[in-house]
Amino acid sequence: MTQPPAKLEHYRPDVETIEKDEPETSHALAETLLSIAHTTWRNGGHAVRSVHAKSHGLLEGTLEILPDLPASLAQGMFAKPGRHEAIVRLSTSPGDILHDSVSTPRGFSLKILDVEGERLPGGLEGSTSQDFLMVNGKQFNSPSAKAFLANLKGLALTTDRMERTKEVASKVFRAVEGALEAFGAESATLKSLGGHPETHILGESFFTQLPHRYGEHIAKFALVPVSENLKALKDQPIDANTDEDALRHAVRTVFASETAVWELQVQLCSDLESMPVEDASAIWDEAKSPFISVARLTVPPQDSWTADKQKRIDDGLSFRPWNGISAHQPLGSIMRMRREAYDKSAAFRSERNPVPVREPGARCPVAAV
Repeated sequence: MTQPPAKLEHYRPDVETIEKDEPETSHALAETLLSIAHTTWRNGGHAVRSVHAKSHGLLEGTLEILPDLPASLAQGMFAKPGRHEAIVRLSTSPGDILHDSVSTPRGFSLKILDVEGERLPGGLEGSTSQDFLMVNGKQFNSPSAKAFLANLKGLALTTDRMERTKEVASKVFRAVEGALEAFGAESATLKSLGGHPETHILGESFFTQLPHRYGEHIAKFALVPVSENLKALKDQPIDANTDEDALRHAVRTVFASETAVWELQVQLCSDLESMPVEDASAIWDEAKSPFISVARLTVPPQDSWTADKQKRIDDGLSFRPWNGISAHQPLGSIMRMRREAYDKSAAFRSERNPVPVREPGARCPVAAV
């Protein structure tokens, strides 16, 4: 087993630097995201998420915490071996429901049930779950909350508009991104605008991009495919030109008969100078601190897209970075801004849709709404 670095940074409150005007930035970010939700609700009659609105798979599985972890990895909910029911939502990043030929970054939202530990303050009443939100890239596309807000305001103006233009632009951006990647480079900005390669979503690895507290330490999380069927799908092309739900159909085909296995990994912070908490665009050096597996997620064969799951999971659940235990507190300005924004987005959906947004409780089965 790969070992964590001998020297690790310890979590303490002052690893974060909170700006005086953060409440104003947080409110502006939440209102901008709500404007996207209002637009899609007004045009479609159904309230969807302000980001990652389109689902491609709704899945149920089991997360097994690995035994015999070294002390620096046996932290928080990973302190002792155990098994937890888990819920997965696969998505793509825009806040409007687009044809899959507009190829954007993919998301993997993971909700782990029945997690013991002190809850984050101000969290969801009665919740005993731990959420991790990940996308298929290591780098966040903005260095700070204010920069993210500026980008988001521009995207909000295009919500539910110019879909044909977005499809054409996506083809151009994919070509440019492909040329960059041929020379060993890539652009998070181009990918976010539709330049993501048209590949199978189940072949991807996913990352929180932003840090969490990891018990006594600080870490970023990753989810990587380990079963051979998933690894075979890496960079596998998907033709979305004639199928607006190509990713959804591709996921459904796999889970009709196959089991998928991922490993949940952590990258511990060993140097705050080169592995900062507040610079959201910083990629932590894996030569200094590699990603190491702490748990295994297994998803058995099932129908990944049913009316029941749309009701229970897509409409009935929210996935929020701040839904969890204090030992895995989200860190950094973007994470702090997400708290108000995600709470308001969930409330918006709950108020307008027939299915209210609820959180599974400690003794609440996965099937409950």
